[in-house]
Amino acid sequence: MVNRKYLYIVAVLIWGIPGIKITQQGIDAYARLLESDRLFLIIAGTLLVFFSFFFMFRRIVDRYSLHISSLPSKTWVWHVFPLRGWLMLLIMMSLGIVLNHIPNIPIIFIALFYSGLGPMLLISAVRFIIYMLCKEMKFCH
Repeated sequence: MVNRKYLYIVAVLIWGIPGIKITQQGIDAYARLLESDRLFLIIAGTLLVFFSFFFMFRRIVDRYSLHISSLPSKTWVWHVFPLRGWLMLLIMMSLGIVLNHIPNIPIIFIALFYSGLGPMLLISAVRFIIYMLCKEMKFCH
């Protein structure tokens, strides 16, 4: 069993580590497209993906943080997410693995999707840190 505040750190790692890797892949894809005459459209598409994930992930992080804060002060690490959260995580990881093994995916798709998804995962990880500081460590009012 672990202290409840460590569940926030587990959530940060679960969301942040893939966020770093996906962001890196998106940046690499962008680097290969820098001379494209469609760069403005690529950036606009990335922003669309980013904000789509923003609204979805914001609700998820809020819900999971509320879940963590409602747990006893000492709990098991797998309680970091409810069962539905673990299932969603499994599905997303599986889709990511499948996507990495599909040959000939257009580089523009990788640039758009990964450059929108990766940073949003990182921002979500930061939001878990903020929740931990506010709810568990009482740094917020």
